Amino acid sequence: MADPEFITFGCRLNTYETEVMRAHAEKAGVGNAIVFNTCAVTAEATRQARQAIRRAHAQNPDAQIIVTGCAAQTEPEMFAQMPEVARVLGNEEKLRAESWVRGSNARVSVADIMTVKNARPHLIDGLKERTRAFVQVQNGCDHRCTFCIIPFGRGNSRSIAAGDVVEQVKRLVAGGYSEVVLTGVDLTSWGADLDGAPKLGSLSARILRMVPELKRLRLSSIDSIEADPELIDVIAGEDRIMPHIHLSLQSGDNMILKRMKRRHAREDSIAFCNELRARRPGIVFGADIIAGFPTETDEMFANSLAIVDDCGLTYLHVFPFSPRPGTPAARMPQLDKAIIKARAASLREKGQQRLDHFLASEVGATRQVLIETEAMGRTEHFAQVKFSSRMSPGAIVRAQVTGRGDAHLEARLAA
Repeated sequence: MADPEFITFGCRLNTYETEVMRAHAEKAGVGNAIVFNTCAVTAEATRQARQAIRRAHAQNPDAQIIVTGCAAQTEPEMFAQMPEVARVLGNEEKLRAESWVRGSNARVSVADIMTVKNARPHLIDGLKERTRAFVQVQNGCDHRCTFCIIPFGRGNSRSIAAGDVVEQVKRLVAGGYSEVVLTGVDLTSWGADLDGAPKLGSLSARILRMVPELKRLRLSSIDSIEADPELIDVIAGEDRIMPHIHLSLQSGDNMILKRMKRRHAREDSIAFCNELRARRPGIVFGADIIAGFPTETDEMFANSLAIVDDCGLTYLHVFPFSPRPGTPAARMPQLDKAIIKARAASLREKGQQRLDHFLASEVGATRQVLIETEAMGRTEHFAQVKFSSRMSPGAIVRAQVTGRGDAHLEARLAA
């Protein structure tokens, strides 16, 4: 019996949860199945999942297709109506061992995610075909940004206890992982629902203190307005925290930020980047920015373009605005799709200029590179590095940057 195949869309949290499902499915003896762990962050993500399901069924007509993840949680009926789909599991149900026992569940098993009050730790030993490990520390979101459907796919914010997080990190490091990435839907809200309301800064410091063997700790996307002083101190002062911070900016215009129901102003983001850069020279920043949010004028969009330079961003994740049914932004006056497309292209061009500048500045530098494949790795700053010689995945090597491509560095082992 062939092991089930898992196809994961979306965020690092989904990647982590795929490994939890894989362990449950294999233990239960699930075979000849294809499991789609979907994303709902944009309408395009849901469309791509449906397209992939149809393609998989055409290529493997005898395989049982199981659909789960955020899109399955928010739109279970849509997937249930697809003739290719055998089962639909919600985001909570997918993590339960009993959901994978043969014959134990209905075709559609999706409960109200808002009734889930606690985040249960799920220990894994590794992530298939990955040399960087993700650790879930938080799930759900208490905020209600007007463009976002994710709280309805993930529920309210709930945190994994610090002791359980440390245990998972120790387990992964013992298994040979050199780098761990802390992940969550709203990472900087970690701890608000735990006794004493600890902050992400204290968790990060505890991991570094309790797991001295961990070589690299990386943070996934954070909301800078929620960053506590200890977190800023840890990022600024701990070499084992990687000098690459990804920010959930979404816009550089204050009026659009208000209409998004974000909690920060453009000035907050600029001040955050300036403070960290002053305290840790060489740190780099990435950010999510939405192009063409409803009511966005040319002047407002110009502020989003400007914040790329004002914050000194290196990596951009650009999202053309896509209305999600059920969100307030979907009911706002929409922009023409051609305008949205053009603004997204302008942002991506700006992002490429910033990346070009950074890559050029790295030529000649010596970096510690985590090898991900036999030919490629990532620096501390998350820059992709390509090698001409064969490397050992999972190792951290000292490398001399010798050149660059459009989106990567070229390097050789340093003497």
